[in-house]
Amino acid sequence: MKKVIVLALFLGALASCTGDGEVVDSGVMVTRSACPAVAIPVATGDVTLFNPESSREASAIDVVANITNLRSTCDESGSDIVTNVTFDIHGRRSDASGAREVVLPYFAVVIQGGTNVVAKSVTRAGLRFEDGQLRATTTGAASGRVLRAAATLPEEVRRQVTRNRKPGDADAALDPLADPVVREAVRRASFEVLVGFQLSESQLGYNATR
Repeated sequence: MKKVIVLALFLGALASCTGDGEVVDSGVMVTRSACPAVAIPVATGDVTLFNPESSREASAIDVVANITNLRSTCDESGSDIVTNVTFDIHGRRSDASGAREVVLPYFAVVIQGGTNVVAKSVTRAGLRFEDGQLRATTTGAASGRVLRAAATLPEEVRRQVTRNRKPGDADAALDPLADPVVREAVRRASFEVLVGFQLSESQLGYNATR
């Protein structure tokens, strides 16, 4: 599970930096938000249940469910930055006979710097299929809390990143993140809130290789 999260975050380590795209004399103005990025890690956004459980044949597929419509709100007014996440879970079963409830566990993790798991919770959502129904929908919710101090860049690093650079300056074309000290400080101050199905090792393997 940890390997999947690390892989999913590799390209998004700076995802909490959002660009306004405002053109100024020194280039393009980019505004960094302290709010965590919110995403679904690779291979955890859907789950397939089989009957019998040990089979991986298409004919044995019992229930398929996926997480969609991921939405988030962020409150950064206090000493803690609180992110609330909501999403829909859509399910489909292969046999419509009889009423049935399928309970699916899902996780929420707070990641710092792309690799460090700060907090994790596991919750369960129930998909209720009525008799004769092949499809069902339910909703899920999660939250993440981050210390504002941990998501705030040191003043010296902030000045270096936001310093006005004029055309002709010796370092005008240099990316501040090329400095290892600056890059590491930005990495430590970057957080993500990730949600996905809590999969078994075999379920995760199925999603990764199908």
